[in-house]
Amino acid sequence: MTKLILAAILLLAGVVAYTALKGKGKKALAGLLLAAAVVLCLGTVALSCVQTVPTGHTGVVTTFGRVENTTLDSGVHFVLPWQNVVKMDNRVQKNTVDMPCFSSDIQEVNLTYTINYQIKKSDAQNIYRTIGVDYYQTVIQPCITESVKVVTARYTAEQLVGKRDELASAIEADLTDKLLHYNIEVVSTSIENMDFTDAFTDAVEAKQVAQQNKLRAETEAEQKVVEAKAAAEVRKVNADAAAYELLAKAEAEAEANRKISESLTQALINYTYAQTWDGKLPTVMTGSEGSSMIPVLDVNELLPQQTEADAE
Repeated sequence: MTKLILAAILLLAGVVAYTALKGKGKKALAGLLLAAAVVLCLGTVALSCVQTVPTGHTGVVTTFGRVENTTLDSGVHFVLPWQNVVKMDNRVQKNTVDMPCFSSDIQEVNLTYTINYQIKKSDAQNIYRTIGVDYYQTVIQPCITESVKVVTARYTAEQLVGKRDELASAIEADLTDKLLHYNIEVVSTSIENMDFTDAFTDAVEAKQVAQQNKLRAETEAEQKVVEAKAAAEVRKVNADAAAYELLAKAEAEAEANRKISESLTQALINYTYAQTWDGKLPTVMTGSEGSSMIPVLDVNELLPQQTEADAE
């Protein structure tokens, strides 16, 4: 449309110059200027009929501002001089937003959020008709701000630190649902950074240190319990071994005594006694004071008896 207006201006300027020069008797120069103006006008009109749509874009055709029902693919196209082609970018685009948010426990956090999005070729015409070319500023950025702040407010500040992946997924789901109503597709999102106040950061660090100290103390206590149990087991094993040794020894001695008892005879007892006798006869006191001692045992019974054959 701009080129068409330019062509009209050139043609009008040529006619005015032609009229002025003709009135002064300069018909040749006037004709030359008019011819040049006509050529420029036609050239401008011809150029306005050629439209180029870059790769990754969709051309939306408008006639005096009214959106036509046809769209143009990437390449060179010929349109009517009074038609215009709006180039809608349907490639994946990226934008990053920095914004302050508040957690459910009223802790301030500055969050950096990145979104990758695109519009489909089939939706380009409808998006231009309903939103326009600047659909990021008009629709996407407000939706990002709303989704991020609403979802962040569901978590405490401590949960935001520990559940970052869950937070990112929840924001993306909410944002995807919002932008679908505008025919805008969310490709991917990410939380680039979360910055808390210094007071909260110091409190979190102190809590982490306390938890680590507690865990270390519990670990040391558990280690001591394990060591004590191990020592008790060792003592029990040693005691069981000593008891087993005593029992085995007692059983061995009992077995030895049993065998000795079974092997004893009266003759063996008498013989053993005789072998260890010191020559003194056991005596008992009988009679009144000053009486003689009477042997208790007859030593002859302890000596081997001689038969008549031995005597001969």
